[in-house]
Amino acid sequence: MTREEFEACMQRHAAKIEEIRQLAHQLHASVNQKYDNDLPYGFHLDMVVQGIRDFGHLVCACEDDVIPMFFGGYFHDSIEDARLTYNDVMHTARLHMTEEQALMATEIVYALTNDKGRNRGERAGERYYAGIRQTPYAPFIKLCDRLANVSYSCRPKPGQDPFYNSRMKKVYKSEMGHFLESIDPHSTDMRFRVPKETVLRLSECLIDDLEREEKG
Repeated sequence: MTREEFEACMQRHAAKIEEIRQLAHQLHASVNQKYDNDLPYGFHLDMVVQGIRDFGHLVCACEDDVIPMFFGGYFHDSIEDARLTYNDVMHTARLHMTEEQALMATEIVYALTNDKGRNRGERAGERYYAGIRQTPYAPFIKLCDRLANVSYSCRPKPGQDPFYNSRMKKVYKSEMGHFLESIDPHSTDMRFRVPKETVLRLSECLIDDLEREEKG
């Protein structure tokens, strides 16, 4: 799909996308979930979906997949963090899509839900990444999720030193190679693509941050 075609699809479905956005924001607000301690969690969800807006044309196979992609982006943490079950997500998806679309959207959310574990490694182990690699659009949306977190952690924050080095920033740098290999099924099916353009944006965030640290 070309960028122009994808943008036209987003425009045609703008009202539905906004409905899904509002539901996701309200859901995370209802469990008082925050991002970086004091931001509404919807801030993070919007950053993830911005990645879909910027790069979705590189992976989207057809117009019918646009709404499931956006739903997956907005609801990707709903099971893990907002106490929904798989069936809850499916019920919500069915209110906004066809049965086939709802199944695709729910499978994306399920694939992006961390496993139970005592630490980061256990929660995002091989079984977790295998599920991502086997689910259409899950590798791409996971990449958008990582891009959102990296972009946030690498930018100056009000009231802090402009070259503030957070713990997660170091984690993301150390995980870069393993992360990219873990989410990439190396498939010829465009729905499973890990676009090099998105990876480049992610790399640029980390490289720019490293250069700022060296200058600082």
